[in-house]
Amino acid sequence: MKASDINKYSPFQPLSLKDREWPDRKLTDAPIWCSVDLRDGNQALPVPMNINQKVRLFKQLVAIGFKHIEVGFPAASDTEFNFLRKLVDQNLIPEDVTVQVLVQAREPLIRRTFESLNGVKNAIVHLYNSTSPLQRRITFSNASKETIKAIAVDGTLLIKSLFGEVPDTNITLQYSPESFSDTEEDYSIEVCEAVMDSWQPTPEHKIILNLPSTVEWNMPHTYADQIEWFCRTIKNRESVIVSLHTHNDRGTGIAATELGLLAGADRVEGTLFGNGERTGNLDLVTLALNMNSHGVQTGLDFSDIDTVRQVYEKNTGMIVHKRHPYAGELVFTAFSGSHQDAIKKGMDLRGEDEKNWAVPYLTIDPNDIGRSYEAIIRINSQSGKGGVAYILKREFDYDVPKKMHPEVGLHINSLADKYGRELSFKEIQFEFQKEFVNRKDIIELKKYKIKELTETEVQSVVTISHLGNEMILEGRGNGPINSVVYAMKQQGWKDFNLEQYRSHSIGHSSASVSVSYIQISLKSNPAIRFWGCGEHTSIRRSGVNALISAYNRAQVLKDK
Repeated sequence: MKASDINKYSPFQPLSLKDREWPDRKLTDAPIWCSVDLRDGNQALPVPMNINQKVRLFKQLVAIGFKHIEVGFPAASDTEFNFLRKLVDQNLIPEDVTVQVLVQAREPLIRRTFESLNGVKNAIVHLYNSTSPLQRRITFSNASKETIKAIAVDGTLLIKSLFGEVPDTNITLQYSPESFSDTEEDYSIEVCEAVMDSWQPTPEHKIILNLPSTVEWNMPHTYADQIEWFCRTIKNRESVIVSLHTHNDRGTGIAATELGLLAGADRVEGTLFGNGERTGNLDLVTLALNMNSHGVQTGLDFSDIDTVRQVYEKNTGMIVHKRHPYAGELVFTAFSGSHQDAIKKGMDLRGEDEKNWAVPYLTIDPNDIGRSYEAIIRINSQSGKGGVAYILKREFDYDVPKKMHPEVGLHINSLADKYGRELSFKEIQFEFQKEFVNRKDIIELKKYKIKELTETEVQSVVTISHLGNEMILEGRGNGPINSVVYAMKQQGWKDFNLEQYRSHSIGHSSASVSVSYIQISLKSNPAIRFWGCGEHTSIRRSGVNALISAYNRAQVLKDK
């Protein structure tokens, strides 16, 4: 933005609430959840959902656990009207789910809305009209405050008079002073209390007063101040459910809602993944999982977040961003070496009896929302040694020794850098095996026999191919590896020292494979070291394979 453009904007004047209490409160209980995907979300789609798509999404919302679901604006179009009728006629509304219908404070629209409710057991009629100075001046052509208030009251009285049209329907009134967040605070109270006077709510039959941040003009703490002031000031608070409806124009819709709940609100409206006009509505998925991550039970089930995302994307045509909180493809993925190393250590330390989730860089256990651990660490040129080792262990059961991590990590990361892309798990396995496992460059092991001479001495007889020439070597030592080292020494090939050895098995059956790791150093320069890995069904032979692999790598790489 150019400096000259700044003068057209002015800061929002916040409410002066000196004795605010919400900053010292904690969220310990979930709000009443209301999904407005089928209305607010749907009206923001480039191609609105058809009836069948809306039915599929409705069923998904029910499966998640929403008990308040805004199903549309039945008076707005035949599609909206017929969708609700299909839900009723096909008995798709569970007994414990209340459907919400939106309507402007206009008589023909209200009457049409009541036609749609025939046969609905529990319904919320959501009445709204704009109250802010900007809306009064522009949308309603300088209408007075009294005129705007009368619109809300007249709509309320008409709804009340139409109860007889749907005698079997339990109706709750919800009133929204649209653009609440930029309406004068005392005037918003005045309008809401006028509606209450007309409706006469009780603690047993409450009214919902929905307070929208229709356009997010200000910082989230200002919205929280407005909510706390409203909750303190509104009369007969025990007969009111205070509901929040935030948008995300400034990118803080979730924060505003969280602070608004601290400020005393009882209910929230939003959409899956924040779909909605402009930058979207409150993201119910993120808010609920934020609460889950603090140990708050929400009543919503996102244990299979991938299915929820797939249903949402298929029926709305929208795409969940790869960096979207919790549900995005990459949000549990670390490419950075330092992050990978910390995650690996955290995951390694977790046992089955671990009570509290505490893994660096992961705010929630991906498994709890149906995300697999496959996505946690992925390898590119920015990855570290710990990340590569984590993939080899988790995916292929290679428990690479810690001191071998740098050598393996450097090799795999250099390949990712060379290719200029992320490496797949299979590619990582292939490249690890090609570089480290059962190498045959100089010496290739053909046959191996071992004979125990005494309790402390064995004899190894190995048939090898050395640079293409087949040879039989014999050697004695205190074990298989030592005896083969001696046999190599007899040929003048012992230009190394044995430094590290480790082995483990892959698999838990009779067909398991033994894997061995050996590190050698050059006699000419002990600081130069090379690892090799061997695999075989015999643990003895896997150790010899590892020795030969390390030797072959040293011969090939020592001059590079």
